[in-house]
Amino acid sequence: MSVHRDYSGDQYARIARALSNELGVAATHESATSTAVEIVEGCDHAGISLVRKGRTIDTVAATDDTVTRADQLQSTTGQGPCLQTIRQQETVYSSDLRAEERWPDWAREASSSLGVRSVLTLQLFVGDDTMGCLSLYSDEPHAFGMDDRVSAHALAAHVAVAMTAATDQANMDSALVNRTVIGQAEGMMMQGLQISADQAFAAMVRISQARNMKVHRVAAEIVKKGLRAELFD
Repeated sequence: MSVHRDYSGDQYARIARALSNELGVAATHESATSTAVEIVEGCDHAGISLVRKGRTIDTVAATDDTVTRADQLQSTTGQGPCLQTIRQQETVYSSDLRAEERWPDWAREASSSLGVRSVLTLQLFVGDDTMGCLSLYSDEPHAFGMDDRVSAHALAAHVAVAMTAATDQANMDSALVNRTVIGQAEGMMMQGLQISADQAFAAMVRISQARNMKVHRVAAEIVKKGLRAELFD
């Protein structure tokens, strides 16, 4: 059983800074789950999941295999606390899975096979077609009291902000790499074909449309393989 620590506003601010200082989306996820076990009394297992198109659950961070298996079980049965949190955009709490009637198949298997008795799930953020969920599990019934749920909500708010920032940074980094590759391909085409930058980019756009490929992938192929004749067929 985790040991409870009394976290003040200043301490949550330090948690927020620590999360924001993580390098990359995956590191932010991992740090958030380990922090959840540390600060929420009764939390034995924690995970962050992405639910795509309302059913398929992708576990992006987990403190242990119990979380991964719990998510897989929700995908298999089509029911469970994380799915309910996502579908209804609400915090879900079950004090004892052995008496849980909202998701009978999932609750029965989670309690008997995984040894989970209490669960608390919180929505993290909403994307175009993907939603996030922070799941906290306990091996004991009635594990998450009101104070624990307040702590979990505070943590979830900080995690959501950190995840958004990390994702934005990753997208910016990816866009920068793509622009660099496109620029390199433009330079090769300008030199090899004696055309302008605008003409080189227009040519890549035409190739991307003909091949149903993103422009940056066309550019990457040019940079990697050179100006091959079949590329312009």
